[in-house]
Amino acid sequence: MALSRRVSFLAGLRYRGKQGMLNFILHRITGLGIVAFVGIHVVAGFFGQQFGDDLSFALNTIYESWQFQLFVYFSVLYHALNGTRLTLMDLFPKLMRFQRELLWLQWAIFVVSFGFPSYFLIQTSLSSS
Repeated sequence: MALSRRVSFLAGLRYRGKQGMLNFILHRITGLGIVAFVGIHVVAGFFGQQFGDDLSFALNTIYESWQFQLFVYFSVLYHALNGTRLTLMDLFPKLMRFQRELLWLQWAIFVVSFGFPSYFLIQTSLSSS
C-alpha cells in the first residue's frame, strides 16, 4: 500500500536531515566524482593514444591540476570510509545502535586523513606557482 501524501517537488528536495542525509548526499556526490575522474582519465588516454591531439593534453591538464587532485582525493577517501562504515553496519547489525558514534568516528578519521595531506598538497602547489 502506497502512502497518499502529496509533497511538492521543492519540498521533497528541502534538507530535513542531520548527519545521515548529509552523508547520503556526500556519498552520491563522491561516487560521481570518482566516475568523472575515471571517465576523464580513460578519454584522455584514448585520445592520446589514438590521435595525440590537443584534447588529450587539455584533459591531462585538468586532471593533473592540484584542485582536481584534491577533489579526487576527497572523493575517494570519503567514499571509502563511508562505504566501510555502511558495510560494517550491514555485517554486524548490532552496530546499528551505535550509528551516530560510528559516524563521528568516520568523520574524525576523515578529517585527519584528509587534512594533513591536503595541507601539504596545497602548500607545495602554491609555493611552486
